[in-house]
Amino acid sequence: MVLETLNPMHYNITSLVPDTMPVATVPILILMCFLFLMWNHEETSSIPGPGYCMGIGPLISHGRFLWMGVGNACNYYNKTYGEFVRVWISGEETFIISK
Repeated sequence: MVLETLNPMHYNITSLVPDTMPVATVPILILMCFLFLMWNHEETSSIPGPGYCMGIGPLISHGRFLWMGVGNACNYYNKTYGEFVRVWISGEETFIISK
């Protein structure tokens, strides 16, 4: 009888987790979703160009300039977005003005 009470397999593991755990999880998940939406929120710019999209846009923009070169990348963005374009080079917002 004493050995049976000391056996850890005798206890149900779910009885060790408090009942308030699922209740506390829901507000934390809602808060995390809200913070994720706030982090992704992008104010629309009147200047055309590739989107920011959680920092992926600047990486793609910078990679295109490294891969294609400045002249070809500028021509690509001007054909795609027009004469006045906002892009990111080395993480800084850069404006390309051409005609």
